[in-house]
Amino acid sequence: MIEGTSTSIVIDVGVGNIIEEWLFNNGYHVLAIRNTNPKMDDVDIIEYARNENAIIITMYKDFGELVYKNSSLHAGIQLLRLDDAVAEEKLSVIQDIFPDYLSQIQNNFCVYQNGKLRIRK
Repeated sequence: MIEGTSTSIVIDVGVGNIIEEWLFNNGYHVLAIRNTNPKMDDVDIIEYARNENAIIITMYKDFGELVYKNSSLHAGIQLLRLDDAVAEEKLSVIQDIFPDYLSQIQNNFCVYQNGKLRIRK
């Protein structure tokens, strides 16, 4: 368990229940879009997460366009480029990233792909 973690995380549809559970069990405040409104538009997810001061975990590349072309303000976005990955593979990536890079993910747009984490300010 990660002691004292109170970071809020918005889990986008498609990321997976196993990640929600792991984050919750490790002290994160988890807000699952599938429980809030599974048909919520990406722009509304960004606004919702910003209002909650929460990092978004998503599988959808559209968030990059919203952030860079539309200058959408956010509290941090973690894009997982893990096409065809099973739930356990996604979980393994989150377990590797979050304990060590959480503070760098906050307020930045981050992409995990091909075993590498890119953090863009």
